[in-house]
Amino acid sequence: MASPTRQRERDPETTDKTQEPERERVCDECDGGTLVKSEDQGELVCDQCGLIVEGTNIDHGPEWRAFNHSERQNKSRVGAPTTQTMHDKGLTTSIDWKNQDAYGRSISSDKRNQMRRLRKWQERIRTKDAGERNLQFALSETDRMASSLAIPRSVREVACVIYRRALDEDLIRGRSIEGVATSTLYAACRMEGIPRSLEEVAAVSRVERKEIGRTYRYVAQELNLEMEPVNPKKYVPRFCSELELSEEVQVKANEIIDTTTEKGLLSGKSPTGYAAAAIYAASLLCNEKKTQREVSDVAQVTEVTIRNRYQEQIEAMGIHE
Repeated sequence: MASPTRQRERDPETTDKTQEPERERVCDECDGGTLVKSEDQGELVCDQCGLIVEGTNIDHGPEWRAFNHSERQNKSRVGAPTTQTMHDKGLTTSIDWKNQDAYGRSISSDKRNQMRRLRKWQERIRTKDAGERNLQFALSETDRMASSLAIPRSVREVACVIYRRALDEDLIRGRSIEGVATSTLYAACRMEGIPRSLEEVAAVSRVERKEIGRTYRYVAQELNLEMEPVNPKKYVPRFCSELELSEEVQVKANEIIDTTTEKGLLSGKSPTGYAAAAIYAASLLCNEKKTQREVSDVAQVTEVTIRNRYQEQIEAMGIHE
């Protein structure tokens, strides 16, 4: 039997800076005994008169013991948290493919055939209708594209929520699943402030850029999605990193963007092209020259766009070539 442990209570007047010593709880019946807690019985008992002050306390912790992280992981019987990135939100279960029993022994051939049939039916019942099959395919496409673009998990969740809303509002009718999935991913990036251009999203999609843009505008309008204008400065760190340019170039490019934006040059211009031109101009001014072809390959815009924006920016800055 485990020895009782003393129950202490915290002084209510303890402050953040100074803490007074904790005092023992005393028995109200005999006014002298100390209350102790029996771990085995779950009772709070006076050690002098034997009065049971509290009984049958509920232990909300696990009934098993673990001494390291791996043991806690193995003994835990809870699954992963729910997620919007799966059509069933991760609530269904899967039958393991190891073909082993609870003791790790291989099962018989008859049992293997039975497990194979059960797995097949388990996969079939995970999608009970066309709507769920649509959702399953769309969310898998969203996850594939997001992985290719290195988009954070939180943004993927937002994209999947937008697609579910579009499906509930019947906005998919007459449009491709891939097109709507791609447009919702782009919308999520815009909403969460992740700098991914339409060209970058289209590069990993199976749908043409024109269709993505058209579907994006339709979904954003129908679902009343609030979009902030994209700030070209958000593209500068990534583009400079891929071009292996210094911090000085980044600072100079941001200065060019701020100065020219105040003069109204950004209105109606592509943020990626604007940022690319500012980086090109900054690289020349900082003697870290990059060609227009190199910058255009990274920013996925044409050299003509960079050339035109560059001319406008240096004229607004009063810089002479």
